[in-house]
Amino acid sequence: MTTLVEHPVQAHPSAPPAPVNPSPVLSVVAPAYNEAECLPAFFDHVRAVMDKLGDPWELVLVNDGSHDTTLHVMQRLRERDPRIAIIDLSRNFGKEIATTAGLDHARGEAVILIDSDLQDPPEVIPELVAAWRRGYDMVYAQRRQRHGESWLKRTTAAAFYRIIRRATPVPMPADIGDFRLMSRRVVAALSELREHHRFMKGLFAWVGFPSCAVLYDRHPRHGGTSAWNYWKLWNFALEGITSFTTVPLRVATYLGLIVGIGATVFLLQLLIRTLLFGNPVPGYPTAFRM
Repeated sequence: MTTLVEHPVQAHPSAPPAPVNPSPVLSVVAPAYNEAECLPAFFDHVRAVMDKLGDPWELVLVNDGSHDTTLHVMQRLRERDPRIAIIDLSRNFGKEIATTAGLDHARGEAVILIDSDLQDPPEVIPELVAAWRRGYDMVYAQRRQRHGESWLKRTTAAAFYRIIRRATPVPMPADIGDFRLMSRRVVAALSELREHHRFMKGLFAWVGFPSCAVLYDRHPRHGGTSAWNYWKLWNFALEGITSFTTVPLRVATYLGLIVGIGATVFLLQLLIRTLLFGNPVPGYPTAFRM
């Protein structure tokens, strides 16, 4: 369940708000879970970048059931700038659902999806917008460097992308996250996919549309700690693999067939040997204890 908090009536006296544009050209969607420490700096970066572009824009902040003061910080930022809209989820549903909620409420002709911890630099947004204006519906930011991440995390991430690219028929670029720009028709296509267990990276690839990559260097977190531990990342990887490929099901089927055929062959040779040569252990061929 979501609660959408619309634009404010009162603004912060030290920062007169820009007039609200009912039809933004660009929407920036940023899910947040316990990101109170990062949000002020994140907003300053986004506002500086988006104002330079010159198009009407909005920032859709999604509070994914945070336990810190994330919602309060969002409300204070909204008082400073009415171009901010807030979606407050009733509990923590996870990043995939929070992302979907933000996309559902974004109004722009193009929607930019970005994390709010400043690992994905907003300064890359103009390159995404430039590629969109050249005619691409999907412009994804592809990581060139992953600063601030351990060797183990980089290695497991690379292994995950190799596995899923080989296992699924859906072409999925490597070294990408959710940081991307999508045209309105891509967002409309995604809105028709309403499954509850969502793997957004796979859905982004599945809908198709002309796409291109923009290379960038990923930064360390601006502040706070990541909610993604290795256990959550492992489950996330399993969700992605099982959602977009039947390889695990086929492997289980083939293993079952091999075991079944092997058991049948063993049974036949056991019965034939017993009939021809006798059985030194009475009852063994009929008990089938292995």
